[in-house]
Amino acid sequence: MDRTMFDVFVNEKFVFSFPSSLILKKWLQANDLQKEVYQHLAYYVPKIYCRGPNPAPQREDMLAQHILLGPMEWYLCGEDPAFGFPKLEQANKPSHLCGRVFKVGEPTYSCRDCAVDPTCVLCMECFLGSIHREHRYRMTTSGGGGFCDCGDTEAWKEGPYCQKHELNTSETAEEEVIEIQASCFKTLLTVEKSDTYYCMLFNDEVHTYEQVIYTLQKAVNCTQKEAIGFATTVDRDVSELIVRTINYLDLINTSRQTKPLKVQVMHSSIVAHQSFGLKLLTWLGSVIGYSDGLRRILCQVGLQEGPDGENSSLVDKLMLYDSKLWKGARNVYHQLFMSSLLMDLKYKKLFAIRFARNYERLQSDFMKDDHDRELSIADLSIQIFTVPSLARMLITEENLMTTIIKTFMDHLRHRDIQGRFQFERYTALQAFKFRRVQSLILDLKYVLISKPTEWSDDLRRKFLEGFDAFLELLKCMQGMDPITRQVGQHIEMEPEWEAAFTLQMKLTLVISMMQDWCALDEKVLIEAYKKCLTVLMQCHSGFTDGEQPIVLSMCGHSVETIRYCVSQEKVSIHLPVSRLLAGLHVLLSKTEVAYKFPDPPMLIEHPLRCLVLCAQVHAGMWRRNGFSLVNQIYYYHNVKCRREMFDKDIVMLQTGVSMMDPNHFLMIMLSRFELYQIFSTPDYAFNLEKKIKKMFKEKVTFISTGERFSPGIGQVNATDEIKREIIHQLSIRPMAHSELVKALPEDENRETGMESVIEEVACFKKPGLTGRGLYELKPECAKNFNLYFYHFSRAEQSKVTKMTNTQIPLSALPPPALPPFCPLFASLVNILQSDVMLCIMGTILQWAVEHNGYAWSESMLQRVRVFYLKYSRDKDKAERKRKAEIARLRREKIMAQMSEMQRHFINENKELFQQTLEELDTSTSGAHENRVAEPRQVVMCILCQEEQEVKVDSRAMVLAAFIQRSTVLSKNRNKITPDPEKYDPIFMHPDLSCGTHTGSCGHIMHAHCWQRYFDAVQAKEQRRQQRLRVHTSYDVENGEFLCPLCECLSNTVIPLLPPPRVLFNRSVWFINLLNKCKKKQDSKPATSQKFEEICLFVCENSIKEMLTTFGTATYKVGLKVHPNEEDPRVPIMCWGSCAYTIQTIERILADEDKPLFGHLPCRQVRNKWQSLSELVEKRGTCALLVKNIYILSYALVPNEKNGNLPCILDIDMFHLLVSLVLSFPAIHCQDFSGVSLGTGDLHLFHLVTMAHIVQILLTSSTEREKIHSRSNFFFSFILFSALKEISSGWHLWRNLKAGIMPFLRCSALFFHYLNGVPAPSEIQVNGANQFEHLCSYLSLPNNLTCLFQENSEILNTLIESYARESNKLIDLPDDYSCLINQASNFSCPKSGGDKSRAPTLCLVCGTMLCSQSYCCQTELEGEDVGACTAHTYTCGSGVGIFLRVRECQVLFLAGKTKGCFYPPPYLDDYGETDQGLRRGNPLHLCKERFKKIQKLWQQHSITEEIGHAQEANQTLVGIDWQHL
Repeated sequence: MDRTMFDVFVNEKFVFSFPSSLILKKWLQANDLQKEVYQHLAYYVPKIYCRGPNPAPQREDMLAQHILLGPMEWYLCGEDPAFGFPKLEQANKPSHLCGRVFKVGEPTYSCRDCAVDPTCVLCMECFLGSIHREHRYRMTTSGGGGFCDCGDTEAWKEGPYCQKHELNTSETAEEEVIEIQASCFKTLLTVEKSDTYYCMLFNDEVHTYEQVIYTLQKAVNCTQKEAIGFATTVDRDVSELIVRTINYLDLINTSRQTKPLKVQVMHSSIVAHQSFGLKLLTWLGSVIGYSDGLRRILCQVGLQEGPDGENSSLVDKLMLYDSKLWKGARNVYHQLFMSSLLMDLKYKKLFAIRFARNYERLQSDFMKDDHDRELSIADLSIQIFTVPSLARMLITEENLMTTIIKTFMDHLRHRDIQGRFQFERYTALQAFKFRRVQSLILDLKYVLISKPTEWSDDLRRKFLEGFDAFLELLKCMQGMDPITRQVGQHIEMEPEWEAAFTLQMKLTLVISMMQDWCALDEKVLIEAYKKCLTVLMQCHSGFTDGEQPIVLSMCGHSVETIRYCVSQEKVSIHLPVSRLLAGLHVLLSKTEVAYKFPDPPMLIEHPLRCLVLCAQVHAGMWRRNGFSLVNQIYYYHNVKCRREMFDKDIVMLQTGVSMMDPNHFLMIMLSRFELYQIFSTPDYAFNLEKKIKKMFKEKVTFISTGERFSPGIGQVNATDEIKREIIHQLSIRPMAHSELVKALPEDENRETGMESVIEEVACFKKPGLTGRGLYELKPECAKNFNLYFYHFSRAEQSKVTKMTNTQIPLSALPPPALPPFCPLFASLVNILQSDVMLCIMGTILQWAVEHNGYAWSESMLQRVRVFYLKYSRDKDKAERKRKAEIARLRREKIMAQMSEMQRHFINENKELFQQTLEELDTSTSGAHENRVAEPRQVVMCILCQEEQEVKVDSRAMVLAAFIQRSTVLSKNRNKITPDPEKYDPIFMHPDLSCGTHTGSCGHIMHAHCWQRYFDAVQAKEQRRQQRLRVHTSYDVENGEFLCPLCECLSNTVIPLLPPPRVLFNRSVWFINLLNKCKKKQDSKPATSQKFEEICLFVCENSIKEMLTTFGTATYKVGLKVHPNEEDPRVPIMCWGSCAYTIQTIERILADEDKPLFGHLPCRQVRNKWQSLSELVEKRGTCALLVKNIYILSYALVPNEKNGNLPCILDIDMFHLLVSLVLSFPAIHCQDFSGVSLGTGDLHLFHLVTMAHIVQILLTSSTEREKIHSRSNFFFSFILFSALKEISSGWHLWRNLKAGIMPFLRCSALFFHYLNGVPAPSEIQVNGANQFEHLCSYLSLPNNLTCLFQENSEILNTLIESYARESNKLIDLPDDYSCLINQASNFSCPKSGGDKSRAPTLCLVCGTMLCSQSYCCQTELEGEDVGACTAHTYTCGSGVGIFLRVRECQVLFLAGKTKGCFYPPPYLDDYGETDQGLRRGNPLHLCKERFKKIQKLWQQHSITEEIGHAQEANQTLVGIDWQHL
């Protein structure tokens, strides 16, 4: 086709009719196919991509598919791709490998029983269809880039296939498509120049969002929103086209502290071909999915060498140019490699060889790269080195071990004079570089993680070559970071120590794996042992310069050693060569091959110095050396380093004792501990300093510790060793599973072996609603406890010593029986009968019996003391038991005498007791006759501690309260909030879309005390400097404060008043009211006066002020407007808050199946309910209340003059009832005698109840007919049409009762606290006849048809239930991995389909949100907020509950500045949460904990929970919650 004709097609949008077949025909007829394809792409690619400053990605993709990729698909299939690809797919026999490339955040599963190593993982689909589902497995989230190992027989010990990927064969496609596949790769390099240039901005891992946004605003002259859009795109794709007038220097120069932004001016044609290159790579990945043969052809083309020889293939070029590509390009071609090269063992082997040959260069490029390892080609090492056959092939053929170690050492060039590593100050930049170097250690771990089962000569030779290189690495670490004791003044600057210990921790597992490899072959073990011994002797030859020999003599024995004092000379804690030799020596013991040390005293020298250093530090002799040394000693004993540091030093000393005279060993040890003079010189001990005594204690404890529970030293196995560790950890205190795992050493597979023995030694105690599950030591295992366990730290030793008198049985205190030594260490027992040891023990006993023997300590003789304590305590225990039995018999005798005296007294005064009972019956019957009594209520102020009776003429008493908008009961969260300035809240819709809730902690204060407290809080906030002001848990400017006693968040107070109907019943009140009305001079009725002046003229002014305070606060919060106490909507909002709060508490009681008048939930105490019901009746003017009651009553009895009133179905009847009852006294004051309801209230209640019954009937219709307010209230034909499907009267009655019960329960609560009428005992407990008891209490007939005088036949038909269902949080799946999978499929709604980095689930409505990202920020009230904060205002009136899926963390939000994290409801099998998914144990929903979160939400306690959390943890205050 002519190119001009193409332009017509594009301009006329005839893209779908573009003749790809004609282009294919033209290609086939061309003499040079490759040239023809190049020309086609060179012309059309720049036409399609980068077509102006406002590119349209969807249009570009459509054009590329039909114009560029369409002809290639025709060429591949030889026909229409719509028919060709399905044929290929149908005929294809796919590979048995799954190969699913994981997306970021996608769940992965690793079987702890069957996986060869922890890197072997399954996708969710394969895992659910495999046998590993019933095994012990670990669940994690992928960081992206890996793929599923299902079908890889080398990855699994058992069950390599799932049900979907059973072993299969595949076929090969025709070879003729090789040429077109090769040309597809080469088009990436095709460029055509034109006149347009673009400025491309690239991302890195150095600059923050804020830095990029600020620089873009300054350089590009764009708005902040545009800059945020650019930064978001750059962070996602790592390249962004900036089509504007820019200041190039401003763009690259961000600040002096950081690197400049990476910016490049590129030709438009290059940009176009780069964009098409990404599209092409993605297309290739999808095409090879149709046929396994196409995948093999693509692999052949990619690995085919070019004319330039080595490293000329496309795969080599992509690898070597990886660091120059941007993030999007890397991701695409890495995924293509994994879905092609790594899916077949043949091509995977060829790719592994290329990768190993270029390993050094790839790692060097990665060190200079500005992206994380996940985005580097070097990260594919985990896919290659963890395959056992490939790893051993690369070791044998490519000498991979040596290559990795030498590459690692090349990047650590800083050495001291003696060739040891020397690290610079551990700055942020140094830490960044060192973290990258550490990735090489991971590669070495991957190579060694799978141990060989068979050894070849080549494998032995290459492994030993790698072992030589490894010894060179350890040689550079031997003796590094030496320290000298600081004397005189304290050290000025802490020396660098973190880098060395980080290196040691990273190499710990590698050292262990090296020993494991050596243990598998005796020849390799012996050769490795010789090599290690040679290197260690070389190290010692450099350390002993200048050390003078001396001779030590004691008890007739002499030994020659060197003069060395740890407290005066240099000493190093890093001795990896010595410790490796100790480990190899233990392995020789297992193989029964003994190799004599040439000089045992010299080999134990440095480990002994290290132990002496620890003893001196514990004795306080090195305090002037600062915390750096303390930290080193801590990690030396810590479980992360202990196995290859402290434990190996103990082994080396035991090795020395087993191969030398024990007397010589003890003398050398005394000399190094600087205690030789104590035992060799008489009376020397009495001149000891305090610190020397402490060090002596350390030394004696060490001598007393004879450890045999190491395999190879004692006749034990690994199970015995781990069992002993668990026993001693649990002897300190009961521990959770995660704590126990952290206290135990892990192997290369991240396993501790705990699960195999934990059931034998401990009992598991399940958790409750809070806390964690705990393991407790079984009593029968206490006999294995050793008080002198050598892994106890000083703090743990102190705890165990204190517990010996309480928790640990006395029978456990004697050391347990020890296992026998292995033959190579059998001579260790000789140390106990050596002359020097007997001298040491005799000296200690001599000190103990001497009168002035202050040189000894109790700990030295504690072992002897234990036996004595056991005997004496057993004797004391029997004596105490005998005395307790005597005391018990004496108490029983006295109680029997007192009982006999009481019976005798009652018999003598029988008539007096009978008279007293009759008087009590009389007083009780009088109380029932006068049901409404006036109880005297005396309360105490929590601030001044003064008691006061609650009366209308006393000073005001108030309760701290919190008012908040709520959607807990909402049935329509999408309802648009009307304009608050024009909204009339007199009628509440039944959907309760947004209500106002009032809660209180119930603590009472004087009004003036509270006012002083609140003024002090405000003054304190104002005195704080502006720069120090941060968000607190309460907002003083919004009227918030904390309750002075319980620190509950509050924003108003509720005045405490006596029952209002008691006040109305007073004759004095009525007489004064008449007198006051007669004094009015005008002819207007008394209703024009303020209601407060009429009803509360007998009240204190402080009570009136508090009434105004509460009403104004309810109005301000409920309508989100500025306070205005003159607004006529103030009393209406108070009524609505009262009704909504009662409805909330009724739903909570119903959901929890609790009695109506039982214990109210938290913050819903009796004082609050009584005060709330009382004060809302006293809000507003009489004229206003009269107007409101007429409007309210017209809703029940329609009037043609009020046609704008809502339909009866659009009114919540309980809100209507509360408003009518509370406004009724304004027009008619009744004498409320002691009945349950007043006459007026009773009529109103009956009327509203009838209306609610009609609501139930009308809403039962399947058509839900709308009834207008001007219609006749009892249109019989409408009612009958709504009930035309009814067939049973019994069904009607049952459903009618269910529908009206919530209304009756709310009404009972309301009238109970309004009138003070006591509730009968029948409704204070749950029972079967609650409906009848409620009707009796509310003066309703049990047969509700009696309320209808003319329409009793309505209730003879059936209706469906109108019962209001409680709102609940969404249903969560039982398996947490379902949520992870759901979140991994969630795409950011504003980022063009990209996956969200922090998917967050709203637990109220179930919406998945893109949290904590700039892309989804929206403007709310003039401020940019995150997706979660914006969602809270539409879903929860500012309060929200979210689940951060990838962090497994619940998030509470309230407003823009308040929030906290809360433990998730998902627990593992050990009763623990896993916030951050670090442990990877399977998580399942704990329904009790989820109910607790739901209860917090239903009780409106989220804000309170946030306040308590922020007060307890001040770091929560500094988080920008509005950005989440």
